Amino acid sequence: MTTGGGGGSTSSPSRTLLDTPTWAVATVCFIFIFLGIFIEHLIHLLCHWLKKHRKTALFEAVEKLKSVLMQLGFLSLLLAVIQRPISKICIPNKIANSMLPCHQRELTSVENLKDRCGSRGMTSFMSQNGINQLNNFIFVLAMMQIVYSVVTMALGRAKMKRWKIWEKESQTIEYMAANDPNRFRFKRETTFGRRHMNKFTTTSTHLWIKCFFRQFFHSVAKVDYLTLRHGFISAHLSSNNAFNFQKYIKRSLEDDFKVVVGISPFMWLLVVIFLLVDVHGWNVYLWVSFLPLITVLVIGTKLETIVAQMALQLKTQEDNVIIGSPTVQPNDNLFWFNQPQFVLTLLHYTLFINAFELAFFIWVTWQFGIKSCYHEHVEIIVIRVVLAVMVQVLCSYIILPLYALVTQ
Repeated sequence: MTTGGGGGSTSSPSRTLLDTPTWAVATVCFIFIFLGIFIEHLIHLLCHWLKKHRKTALFEAVEKLKSVLMQLGFLSLLLAVIQRPISKICIPNKIANSMLPCHQRELTSVENLKDRCGSRGMTSFMSQNGINQLNNFIFVLAMMQIVYSVVTMALGRAKMKRWKIWEKESQTIEYMAANDPNRFRFKRETTFGRRHMNKFTTTSTHLWIKCFFRQFFHSVAKVDYLTLRHGFISAHLSSNNAFNFQKYIKRSLEDDFKVVVGISPFMWLLVVIFLLVDVHGWNVYLWVSFLPLITVLVIGTKLETIVAQMALQLKTQEDNVIIGSPTVQPNDNLFWFNQPQFVLTLLHYTLFINAFELAFFIWVTWQFGIKSCYHEHVEIIVIRVVLAVMVQVLCSYIILPLYALVTQ
């Protein structure tokens, strides 16, 4: 740094490693190496614990997450290596000033002089500073993958803790007496029948409206859980009432979690498209933030209607009297395209888009500050953050556990 006559100073070019003390280089290297080995050791301990406790699905989910992080790390390394060649590519100013995420800003004369393309009356395809900022976005996206994966699994397990109490109740004498196989009852008089067979299920429209609101309040009632449990045991285990259905559903949730962790090539294409349409004035991200919420609400309503339709199938049967508990018969025909897996695929893409939304918001705030052009409208910021949190909670705490239960 050189000092001018008036006490002011101008910044000298950035120092290279040739001008950096060796103790500083060694310290930074030591910290990064230590953190890398420490994190790798933690992941190894986690994988060992999962193997020891025979949690195969969660182990595969961790392996898939490691693969995603390795992929993101490779992208980050590749950007760091090729940032100089990319910055030397020059394009006409007219093209460079099109589809900007913010209002066009004039570069200062100092910046123009330092810029290789600026001296030729052109603009760099992407500056080294811009590539570094893009690299930071990849880091934030990687962190969000970890955070949303942990939150998804934690909320799903929290939801199932309530089911553990119901599972214990199914072993009590009171439950066995209430569901005595020798007891005759009308289907409509059963608790399951009273919950689903009423005037609000006379038409498909009434049924969908009722199920839409039901997903927010008692998305899985005790009678639904116990009835689906009884149907599963009757179909697969004869009369083994001691079977722990809650543990089975928990393993099913882990299998579903394994699916929604990864990032497919089409998801990377979505990232490119979202970055492409981030043009000032379009407000694309505001409309995109509604897409996960709409998808989650439609899926939740569909799953609730499937439970209701299984109850209505009992109503349409000729014999109106049952012995013991009502036995539901799940069928793939109740799902879209007769494919239960299609619902899980939709949830996978929904969670990814939601994670991308949060990652982009955090990156912009961290990189450019809360008063940047990305945050011109406070109301849009609030809407996007609230929607992202709502989608994460709804999907993790309500939809995924409900899906794991219904698909059995």
